[in-house]
Order: sequence, then C-alpha cells, then structure tokens
Amino acid sequence: MSHPNGTRAADLGPVTWRRPAGAHADGESVEFAVLDDGQVAVRNSADPEGPVLVYTPAEISAFVDGAKKGEFDDMVGGTD
Repeated sequence: MSHPNGTRAADLGPVTWRRPAGAHADGESVEFAVLDDGQVAVRNSADPEGPVLVYTPAEISAFVDGAKKGEFDDMVGGTD
C-alpha cells in the first residue's frame, strides 16, 4: 500500500516510530518509521498524529550518506 506525502501519522496503522538516540524523550524530535510497503515515514514528534513525509529507502539512504559527510552541518549552527 502506498502512502502519499501528507498522510496523517494516525492513519498509517500500527508502525514503530524511532528517534535519534541523542533526542530527549520529552523534547521535539524528528521520528522515522518503516511502513508496510518498505517506504519510510518521517514526522515531527511535536505533532505525533499529524502529517508525514514519505520517502523511499534510496532517498533515506542518500540523506543519511549526506549527513554522515557533513553536507547539512551548516543547518544546525555552530559550524562553518
């Protein structure tokens, strides 16, 4: 089953949401869940039932690779 961007997290059915290990349990964080069709949903923990963005595994892989290489470091401040 395909899930379009903007699908409400509450409508995805039973999925397991994961957040980065460094995220505070009571703080806002980006959360990820693998869906039944293999795609990856991304949501804001501040709106746990709200809309999600849905990516293919290849898109998530490209993002993670870029993050590991520091391609987004300028977005978090404190870096050049």
